[in-house]
Amino acid sequence: MTDRRELLEQITVESRRHYAAWTLLNQALADHLNLHPTDLQCLGLLGLETTPLSTGRIATLTGLTPGSATRLVDRLERAGLVQRRTDPCDRRRALITPTPGALTTVGDAWRAPAEAFGTVLDSYTDEELALIGDYLRKVAEVGQRQAERLRHGREGSAGPC
Repeated sequence: MTDRRELLEQITVESRRHYAAWTLLNQALADHLNLHPTDLQCLGLLGLETTPLSTGRIATLTGLTPGSATRLVDRLERAGLVQRRTDPCDRRRALITPTPGALTTVGDAWRAPAEAFGTVLDSYTDEELALIGDYLRKVAEVGQRQAERLRHGREGSAGPC
């Protein structure tokens, strides 16, 4: 029987493998679409949002500086993948939305990987899926907080807060 320490070590190893595989998949999808991986990530994030994002919010979500986020949006706009619109509440600020064509292009590229991931998920019960979803949400939050901590040079625990 495996003890808790061994289980936690196994999860750590598999998490690192998962991250490496996910990074390679993101790079391969970006290459397939002739995009930079960060540009693909930005399009993915924009596609998840229900409202347009400011360039400042894109900088925060991607970990880029405001200037780098502006250049990213410039590239995506030149490629016809996003639209800039003036924020009606603050005319100095632009709001960014993906074009319908961008969402279709990215969605088409994700179709085969999504089906493959779906096949794996089909083997789990609803209760297990709820647990997997909870785990992914929580570790994403921890990852975001830790990235923020590292970007700002703050020392602190590697724990959940």
